[in-house]
Amino acid sequence: MFLFRSKPAFTDGVIDLIQIRDWLADEEMRFGEEYTWRITLHNRRGEIGRINLRLGESPCIYCFGHIGYHVDPPYRGHHYAQRACRLIAPVIARHGKETVVITCDPDNAPSRRTCEALGCELERIITVPDWIRRRWSISKVKCRYIWRPAQGSPASEQEHSSP
Repeated sequence: MFLFRSKPAFTDGVIDLIQIRDWLADEEMRFGEEYTWRITLHNRRGEIGRINLRLGESPCIYCFGHIGYHVDPPYRGHHYAQRACRLIAPVIARHGKETVVITCDPDNAPSRRTCEALGCELERIITVPDWIRRRWSISKVKCRYIWRPAQGSPASEQEHSSP
C-alpha cells in the first residue's frame, strides 16, 4: 500500500520533505514499515533527491541500513542529505528507535562525510553476503554507520504533519 502527498511533512526552511509512500512490511526483505520522502528545495516542487526510512530489523537491514538517501548530481555538495536525515529524526524517535544504521560504499566519500557530520560512528566495514547481492543490486562491501539522532542537534525544524 502506498499514498501520495504533496504537502511537506518536514521543512527546515532550506529543504522540504514530501512524503510519497508508506509501505507495509515487505516479507522478503523484512524492512518493516517504510517511509519515503521526496527532497525538494523549500517551497519548490521539483525533486532533488529522496530519503527512505526502514524500521525493521533483518539481515537485509544489516546491509542496506535503516536510512537510505540520494541527492541528484546538480544538487550535491549542499548538505541536503544531512538535513534530510535530521528532519526525519522525530519519526525515528516516535517509533522508539534510539539508534539507526546508515550504510554506504567505502569509496562514497560524500556519503561518508554526511554520516560523520551527523555524528555517526563507523561500526565496521562489512562484506555483503552473496545471497543478498544475488537478489538485490548492492555493492559487495558496505560501511555500517550507527546514528543516534537524539544526541545530535537537529537543524530547526517545523513539522507540518506526521507519518
